[in-house]
Amino acid sequence: MTDPVWASRMGFAPRLSPPGLPIESLPPIDVVVLSHAHYDHLHLGSLRRLPGDFVALVPAGLATWFRRKGFRRVEELSWWSETRVGGVTFGFVPAKHWTRRTPWDTNTSHWGGWVMRHDSDCLYFAGDSGYDGSFREIGAKYGDIRVALIPIGAYEPEWFMGGSHMAPEEAIQTFEDVGARYFVPMHYGSFRLADDTPKEALDRLNAEWERRGLPPDRLWTMEHGGTKLWSASSTSL
Repeated sequence: MTDPVWASRMGFAPRLSPPGLPIESLPPIDVVVLSHAHYDHLHLGSLRRLPGDFVALVPAGLATWFRRKGFRRVEELSWWSETRVGGVTFGFVPAKHWTRRTPWDTNTSHWGGWVMRHDSDCLYFAGDSGYDGSFREIGAKYGDIRVALIPIGAYEPEWFMGGSHMAPEEAIQTFEDVGARYFVPMHYGSFRLADDTPKEALDRLNAEWERRGLPPDRLWTMEHGGTKLWSASSTSL
């Protein structure tokens, strides 16, 4: 589970679309990975409702907060460090972002993305990020990424938001930098976080994808709540 948020509101802003699945319908969760501490990614109420005795993998600086909230199984990682849970290796990688939950804890913990590998399958969850050269480093270290989940929303106005969120065109460049085979866009339709809209984000993404002449079957734009099953013997999830 990545950054689980079942909140119906974020501050004064109502949710734009319902969660894809009711939290009550989830199976027991084994692992939760957190990208950073912003409220739209780290929602305490959702974490407390998740089924299962899960391990929380969190950025460096957040383990104390989790244990103070009653979570027992917590491991924090710094950038470029890895851990293994069951048969899956989890690597915490950098992003261009920032974090804060109170006026007094700005950037007191890390932020980043996660690369998850099981045998020959590898998935990259980028978290929140602006565009920078770190994605080429991630691609060089993890050269066999199969699926990349990359944010495309919360980028307007770009002169202000570009330091911490990427525009759809930059998201496609990120996809190419990490060398992934399939691109799943995310972070554009749950809450209104900036001046852009989900439709605008998708329109710009599709236009740039077509302009670059990228294969249509490598872009997986799913409805909220859509499911693709991971298959080790095929090219689809």
